[in-house]
Amino acid sequence: MKTFLLILQLIVSSALVVVVLLQAKGSGLSGVFGGESSFYRSKRGVEKMLIYATIGLGFLFFVLSITQVLISK
Repeated sequence: MKTFLLILQLIVSSALVVVVLLQAKGSGLSGVFGGESSFYRSKRGVEKMLIYATIGLGFLFFVLSITQVLISK
C-alpha cells in the first residue's frame, strides 16, 4: 500500500509540475508588483482547463501526502 501511494504521489507531482509549466508564459514576477500593464481578460479553453487541472492535482497531491503521513504512523 505504501509503495502504491508513493508511486501515485510521484506521478501526480510530475503531472503538477508539467501543468504549471504549461500555463501562460510571460506572467513573470513583474505582474506581482503591478509592473505589468495588461487589461483584464477571462480565461477560456485550454487556459481554463490548465487552471482546473492545477487545482485538482494540487488537491490530490495534498490528500496523498496526508494519507501517507497517517499510514506511516
